[in-house]
Amino acid sequence: MQLDHSGRLSSPWFGGAAAALAVVLWALVPLLVARAGELPPLRLSTLALLAGALGTLPMAHRRRHRDAPLSGAQRGLVYLGVPMLITGAVGASFAAFGRAPAEEAALILYAWPVLFLLASRYLSLGRLPAGTLLGAGLAFSGAALLVAPQALAGGVSGAWDGYALALLGALCWALYSLACQRSHWRLGERMHHQLLIASLMVGGASLALEGTAALPSPDALLMGALLGFGPYGLAMLAWDRALRDPLAHRLGNLAHAVPVLATLFLVMAGVTQPDWRLPLAALLVVAGSLAASR
Repeated sequence: MQLDHSGRLSSPWFGGAAAALAVVLWALVPLLVARAGELPPLRLSTLALLAGALGTLPMAHRRRHRDAPLSGAQRGLVYLGVPMLITGAVGASFAAFGRAPAEEAALILYAWPVLFLLASRYLSLGRLPAGTLLGAGLAFSGAALLVAPQALAGGVSGAWDGYALALLGALCWALYSLACQRSHWRLGERMHHQLLIASLMVGGASLALEGTAALPSPDALLMGALLGFGPYGLAMLAWDRALRDPLAHRLGNLAHAVPVLATLFLVMAGVTQPDWRLPLAALLVVAGSLAASR
């Protein structure tokens, strides 16, 4: 264990522990959303993001040394672009869970590590190795194994809108992870600002699209608070810390365990019934993701 250039303790265990914590908390999202009841997705997203902003406020690191100031374009990306990614990721994810079965939406949404891997590999190498493409195709076949039978049985009027929203959420999470690797942006220190801005964005969309309503039930408020403090508060700080680790390209592979854990939590809670396709699809997603990262 040693001090890095910013005066913080650095250990090879810190990044792995931070990534593992984020993975476990993210895997709880489908279960918590299912427990939130009939609360509209945008209203639930607003509650979760606001709770996340309040939860990360005392945990936000204060800058101990002066950094080069952000340019106007960089400030726009940090305080507008990143909150828009968070808004899209959280809002699309919650809406997807409301329009498609939770286990199906979860496997599509949590294919975002594959998208993150493809983008980061291309940006670093300038090309995509054949092994990376093969692994990504294998991982996506896992989601297709689970989704295709229901989608084809229901026709185009089935859960296609939920699948599309889950894919949009996956794209937003992948782009957000790429942004976290911009170390000079220091997104972790600005997390509470970004979550607050995102909550205002989603809240405005909720008023415009979902209208006003009575106060949520105590159970829905509790689920929103748990989502904010956990998966969209502590987990995002932990993921930001993990992606700034020297071994971030390996720690990112831990995110591929999220669909397995999410499915396991849903089955254990009785939200969904065990299905032979669930473990096989999750295995394909994990195996393909690991193959793509080699």
